[in-house]
Amino acid sequence: MGQKVNPIGFRTGRMTGWKSRWFSDSGVYKDLLLEDFAIRKELMKKLAVAGIIGVEIERQPKSIVIIVTVSRPGVVIGRGGSGIEDLKKFVISILKSKQQKIDLKVNEVKNPELSAYLVAERVAQDLERRIPHRRSVTKSIERVMAAGAGGIKIVLGGRINGAEISRVEKFHQGSVPTQTLREDIDYAERPALTKRGYVGVKVWIHRKEQN
Repeated sequence: MGQKVNPIGFRTGRMTGWKSRWFSDSGVYKDLLLEDFAIRKELMKKLAVAGIIGVEIERQPKSIVIIVTVSRPGVVIGRGGSGIEDLKKFVISILKSKQQKIDLKVNEVKNPELSAYLVAERVAQDLERRIPHRRSVTKSIERVMAAGAGGIKIVLGGRINGAEISRVEKFHQGSVPTQTLREDIDYAERPALTKRGYVGVKVWIHRKEQN
């Protein structure tokens, strides 16, 4: 089960909450769901430089609350809050209904080194810059373990180092109990689009409780 089920979805409702929180009539459910996908996709692209790791959406009767979690909140907020206003206009341009009020909130990542998405993003960028994969993965594992993680697992799959035949390489340190519901396992996957082919990057991080 540990490799067949997304660890985030496996723990949703028990360890983590839902990324989209709202109710609707069946007639508009599809449109709102696709709208959530579009908002999340565009914000993940636009705020990549701010180290974004997630977007949560809450829909209320007359407004939409969007909560973005980033490692560098100052980049999002901007000078005097100008960045927030620009981001609200950007979100409104994505929405079909322009009359809705947008409430944008910014949360800061407490420890970026324990975010699976940021680790996967860093490894993927290193691969795209043609940095040796073993060096990139080793440095990432060292950073994560130094930050206090209980364990980490990184899996690379594809044309690693431009090989003619794709293969899978796994790197592991510490304990990553993916089947234990009471443990906090963060997971993310990110493609590295190298010049020689596609390499998938998957990261599991066991974020143990700090005493």
